[in-house]
Amino acid sequence: MFTQPLLLALDVPGPWDVVAIIIGLFFGAFAGIAIHAAVTGRSLTAARLEGERIVKSAWERAEARDRELEQASEERIRQRRDAAEQEVRQRLEEAESRDERSSRREGSLDRRDAELERRELRLQSDQQELVRRERETSEARSEVERTLGDLRERLEGITGMSRQEAKEVFLADVRGEVEHEADQLSRKIIEEAEQEARQEAREITLMAIQRFAAENVAESTVRPVKLPSNDLKGRVIGRDGRNIRALERTTGADVLVDDTPGLITVSCFNPIRRVIAAEALEKLVSQGKVNPSRIEEVVAQTRRDIRERVRKAGKDAVLEADVRGLHGKIVETMGELNFRTSYGQNVLRHSIEVAYIAQVIADQLGLDGGIARRAGFLHDIGKAMDHELEGGHPAIGMAFAKKYGEQSEEVLNAIGGHHGEIPCTTPYTPIVAAADAISGARPGARKESMEMHIKRLEDLEAIAREFTQVREAYAVQAGREVRVIVDAGDVDDDRTHGIAREIARRIEERLTYPGEIKVTVLREVRAEASAR
Repeated sequence: MFTQPLLLALDVPGPWDVVAIIIGLFFGAFAGIAIHAAVTGRSLTAARLEGERIVKSAWERAEARDRELEQASEERIRQRRDAAEQEVRQRLEEAESRDERSSRREGSLDRRDAELERRELRLQSDQQELVRRERETSEARSEVERTLGDLRERLEGITGMSRQEAKEVFLADVRGEVEHEADQLSRKIIEEAEQEARQEAREITLMAIQRFAAENVAESTVRPVKLPSNDLKGRVIGRDGRNIRALERTTGADVLVDDTPGLITVSCFNPIRRVIAAEALEKLVSQGKVNPSRIEEVVAQTRRDIRERVRKAGKDAVLEADVRGLHGKIVETMGELNFRTSYGQNVLRHSIEVAYIAQVIADQLGLDGGIARRAGFLHDIGKAMDHELEGGHPAIGMAFAKKYGEQSEEVLNAIGGHHGEIPCTTPYTPIVAAADAISGARPGARKESMEMHIKRLEDLEAIAREFTQVREAYAVQAGREVRVIVDAGDVDDDRTHGIAREIARRIEERLTYPGEIKVTVLREVRAEASAR
């Protein structure tokens, strides 16, 4: 019953209610503003503090980054400074090394200049000596002409001899005096030249030869093959000699079967064929099966084995001699020299030795040691073919080397001219000839057969006895010296030197020999008395 009035009272507020509402709204707004201000103030304070913290953190990170960048920069600077210091040290060391090399080179040039100055002084002295001798000779010629005029007048006036007769007598006297003076002068000049040249040549020769001592082998054109039993001779010969004929036909060697027990001899001038025949025969004998077909198989296999050994020997020699760029055919041909000997000296070992000696001599003379070594190594290559081709081994070897790509004029001329067959056009040819002589002449390098040795001794004595002044001549020291005895009444001291030179020249022209032969002329004076 009271519900309706209450609703009406609520729907229509009174004036105080409105005032209360307004006051409430005012205080609420004021409180809201106060609360909002308080909240906003705290937010600003927190934002300011957060901003300060962010700025501080940013500054700290920036400072840390700056320190890191500074440390990295310092590290890079230190590394660059260390690298620069290292490079400076290296360049200083290189500069010091260059200075040292320059100092050594300057020292070498100074020594060479000094040597050239000494030689120039020696040449000037020799030239002055020659001028003096020419002047003396001119004065002597003038004196001879004046003397000749005086003698002509005296002979014509005193002796009553004709001018022609007086001229002949005078010329005979003058000829004897001039020959005597010429012998004296030539003796003095030769002794001085030999004394100067001998020392330098001895040093170079000893330097080149002192480290070599090659082996000797017996030189022969036959090779014996031993048989286990004498019954095998019949198998080797075969029915009607067919086996031995097949062996000789396939190898090109001669097989000699005689009464010597347990031995068959293989003979051939070609060393390769001789080795193939002997080794094939040894294989056949060891197998005990000998017939023509088997002989052909074994010989073919042996020939392949020998060719392989030849190639290996050539390659090993090329490596040992340190010679490069050779054609394969030249290398193989050099390997064939391993089966060739000369006066008991293996030709391949001799070629290697000559290569080394030629290089040493060329280096001492200021020439190219590589060219000399190459020329010395190839100088005897023609000996691998001289038993099959006509001509001497120098010409054969030069043509063969040129055919297979050897283009060096120095090497070709040394191969073809080391025995004097062609003119010498380069300094390497006499160097190779000297190295060849040194290799063959050193003690123990070569030996010769008894027949050849005796024949050479006889030829030496015969050449010396051709001179009328010679009374006796003897070859001594295994043919390396000839001692000649002349009559003291027919020859004076100066003439003995002329006889020695003439004998040496004839020996050089007529004989072939390794090394050198010394000629010694003895002027014998005999005094006799009788006691009664």
